[in-house]
Amino acid sequence: MAASKTQGVAAGMEGESGRSRSGVEGVAYEGDKPLPVPAEGCPQVSLLLQEVSSHSEHMHSGLFPCPRVHREDSKDCILEPLSLPESPGGTTTSVDSPSVPCIFCEEHFPVAEQDKLLKHMIIEHKIVIADVKLVADFQRYILYWRKRFSEQPVTDFCSVIRINSTAPFEEQDNYFLLCDVLPEDRILREELQKQRLKEILEQQQQERNDTSFHGICMFCSEEFLGNRSVLLNHMAREHAFNIGLPDNIVNCNEFLCTLQKKLDNLQCLYCEKTFRDKNTLKDHMRKKQHRRINPKNKEYDRFYVINYLELGKSWEEVQLEDDQELLDHQEDDWSDWEEHPASAVCLFCEKQAETIEKLYVHMEDAHEFDLPKIKSELGLNFYQQVKLVNFIRRQIHQGRCYGCCVKFSSKADLRFHMEENKHTSLLPERKIWDQLEYYFPTYENDTLLCTLSDSESDLTAQEHNEHVPIISEDTSKLQALKQSSILNQLLLQESLKN
Repeated sequence: MAASKTQGVAAGMEGESGRSRSGVEGVAYEGDKPLPVPAEGCPQVSLLLQEVSSHSEHMHSGLFPCPRVHREDSKDCILEPLSLPESPGGTTTSVDSPSVPCIFCEEHFPVAEQDKLLKHMIIEHKIVIADVKLVADFQRYILYWRKRFSEQPVTDFCSVIRINSTAPFEEQDNYFLLCDVLPEDRILREELQKQRLKEILEQQQQERNDTSFHGICMFCSEEFLGNRSVLLNHMAREHAFNIGLPDNIVNCNEFLCTLQKKLDNLQCLYCEKTFRDKNTLKDHMRKKQHRRINPKNKEYDRFYVINYLELGKSWEEVQLEDDQELLDHQEDDWSDWEEHPASAVCLFCEKQAETIEKLYVHMEDAHEFDLPKIKSELGLNFYQQVKLVNFIRRQIHQGRCYGCCVKFSSKADLRFHMEENKHTSLLPERKIWDQLEYYFPTYENDTLLCTLSDSESDLTAQEHNEHVPIISEDTSKLQALKQSSILNQLLLQESLKN
């Protein structure tokens, strides 16, 4: 019951595409209508196609936004979203999956290696499939278009993107975009979704009516005969292991076998850590309350009917819609709110801290980098702090010392160099890092950016008073001042009270 995070099909292809180009400029065609492709913001063909695939709705307006492009030169481009270290979790794939052929050639790839097939089609055949995650049955989808492309030219279906159109003819390339803007593609995706839902509901109904089920409890080895719900209810009631209502689950036997295999391999079902023996694993799952599955593991998606209900919607999105409907009819009640602190990661190493104050202390003690002091001395507002943090993150990720611009092969060598030469506090000129490109996070999940303070809101009372202008009274006409002073009225009111 996990939400999958889909990455771009062309991410990380800089080394495989053969060459990189700067200043890409081109024209996209749909039929006879040219679609302009901007020259700026897409320094490489593979990166352009990645953005086209993830933002296909912008294709036909000529927009190619590249919010993740961080460019200083062609070698320093970050071609895929980065993530800071998080809690353990992961996904697994089936080994014995059926293969899927390429649309144009005889190459075959396992269904579990879908990204390799997409990368192959981009590199070898220059075709991009937009919004692959919305395709209910990827194998049938590919087989359908393989047949259609054998009957008619690809240009009859796909928009043509001409890359580097202002360059010499031999350096120009044409790429093809297959997306649901094409009515035939949209109908195909909807039909595949309906067919998949029909198959799943038939399978679920068969399992609900099945009385020949035989299963063994994963925790006490007790055998159960009859219906699958008997075993699932037993594990939920006796062992506090609840994977959902039986009527919400499909392919139950395969689901239970998958979970049993993980336990046999001494792997925790929630954090997915492996332990040395069965007793240690059982104690861990009991003490840590890990008798549940990992919701971030997309391997479990196929076992829940909710993931098949609507085209392109995961269980999280459907559940969010249901929760929103409930919230619209309820008063706001925050009595049970519990705040869980998010860990922030150091700018120079992998150290994590639950509070920003602890992280500041660590960076000052371990790396001699005092961010609050730098902010105060340079008078940085919130957005300037954001740009500074993203700049430092970028330099450290690329193995470059921002104090002397020397590059290192490992982060350990870079850290030793910066601490040995005290380059952590040696910031370059403001014009180097105070650039618009550093508004975009280097790491998508950088909690430090969310904890930066606004320079206006965290001033002390004394600092506030220092900025308040004080205008002295004109004492040249002292007699007139005494007569018009508000103190006279206050004294009069006090005397009348007495």
